[in-house]
Order: sequence, then C-alpha cells, then structure tokens
Amino acid sequence: MVKSTHASVADERNASVEIYINGEFFPRDEAKVSVFDAGFLVGDGIWEGIRLHHGEFPFLERHMQRLFASATAVSIDIGMNAAEIEQALRATVDRNAMDDHVHLRLMVTRGPKKTPSQHPSNSIGGPTMVIIAEHKKADPAVLHEGISLFTATVRRPAPDTLDQKLNCHSKLHEVIALIQATNAGADEALMLDPTGAVATCNATNFFVINNGELWTSTGQYNLMGITRAVVLEEAEAAGIKTHEKPFSLTDVYAADEAFVTGTFGALTPVHTIDGRTIGTAIPGSGTSQLSELYRAAIERDVAAKKAS
Repeated sequence: MVKSTHASVADERNASVEIYINGEFFPRDEAKVSVFDAGFLVGDGIWEGIRLHHGEFPFLERHMQRLFASATAVSIDIGMNAAEIEQALRATVDRNAMDDHVHLRLMVTRGPKKTPSQHPSNSIGGPTMVIIAEHKKADPAVLHEGISLFTATVRRPAPDTLDQKLNCHSKLHEVIALIQATNAGADEALMLDPTGAVATCNATNFFVINNGELWTSTGQYNLMGITRAVVLEEAEAAGIKTHEKPFSLTDVYAADEAFVTGTFGALTPVHTIDGRTIGTAIPGSGTSQLSELYRAAIERDVAAKKAS
C-alpha cells in the first residue's frame, strides 16, 4: 500500500457500493458521467470531502458554507440548497448501509456541454452532482509512524491566477508536486507560495510546533481546510499560542514537531522533510495533544447533531 495521508484499511465492501449521480444510484462499475461533462473536459467543478462518524456528518455546516462559497465564486448554480444536499448525502450512506468510518466525496461540475469548450454558454442540462461514499478507516500505521515530505519546485499559485481557497477540480499543479515528491522517495509534497514562504502540502494543510507555539501559513495560498480551522480553534481554546503567518523552510527544519491536517486523516505526524528529521518522537507530544482536542471537537459536534 502506498504510504500517504489518504491510506486506508482495505475493505471489500467498497466493491459493491452504489454511487449517487444526479438523484439516481448506480453500482460502482456502472457509475458514469458524460465525456462532454465540464469536469472531465476542463476541470470545471468543485468538491468536498466529508466524513460520516457514528451516523453523523461532522462539521457539515462548514462544508456546506465552503461549497456554496466556491460555487458562487465560479458561477455554478448547484440547483439545490444545503438541506437538500444533506438529504442526498444521507440517502447515499443509507443506501449503502453505512454508519461509521466512511468518507464521502461530493462533486459538482458545470455539467455536460454540447461541444468540447471552456465557454459556460455551451453548457446544457444543468450541473452534475456525484457522491461517492466508501468504507474508509485511516491506516493506523500511518498515524503511528508518520509520513515524509519533499519540497516541490511547483509553487502554489497566487489568488489572481487560481485562488487556492477554492476546492476545485483543477489540481494538476498539486499532482505534479506529488509526483516530484514520490520520485524523490518521499510520501507527499510540501509546497511553497510565490514569495518562497511555506504554504501547504499537495493535499493537506501543514503545521509546525515551535517552542510550544503552533504555526501554519497565512492561508492565502492554500485551501481553507475545515480540519485546519478546527485545530486552530481548539488550540487557542486550550491556551496554545497560534500563528497564521509567513515562515520559511529554515523555520521548518528547526521545528520541534510537524504534522498535516485533512478531513480523512485528521492529524498525521511528519517525521522527515527534505531528508531532515523533524523532532525526536512520532507523534510528538504537541501533535498528540492536538489530535485529542480535535477528536473531542468531533464528538461534541456529533453529539450536538444527535441531540437536535
């Protein structure tokens, strides 16, 4: 198995999951969209990664806010409100008899076009919505052993080129960065912003702990991750000093701890960056504390949803 923040325990049930496409369900092997779909043609779409935990979707309100903000920014009319999308998510997990350790990928594209073209005026029939739900439990070995990173030459673009706050389908720069990292023998890529400051990883948000303080980037050149936001909030509530600021690789190499965050893997420790060992223990004490705080935040959110 490839070692990454998205590595999961194999589950044979995934072979028979049914996929939601525009209100209908299809067996995994029969789930298809048109070759004229804008998402396939030009990467014209947005998406969210959502967890199912004990029958509830943690932080769903935040995911919906981000989804609709992205849809507004790229002028995609989803054609459904947040409550209707939640119903579709619920129908998908119910259809597949799912309750826990589930990851859902919700994707919305501009929909099919009458001809291969960028122009939105060629769109016909409205948006395409796909929901893929899979039984996915994070690989405990990755959470225990951590991952290695390699700093890619590919930079995160500036907001006036491709705003990285958009959770969009246009991910080729991240894929190229990841290929560089794996070719260099690392698990995933660390990416810099146009100024040379540390921005994020190819698929997760990056943090370091220095002298008991939590550092992450300004957020101008990376996805505004839900897990990222919750970790910062929980750290502040626990009295840990947090900083969203520019910092360099020199700061990273000297850090006491490093970890990455994402909806699927939560907090994953980083043991090596560019061949340099980070810290003395994996996971470090700070990372372990923040992991516990994040898990507690999920439990509170789920409990509140069950009580409502």
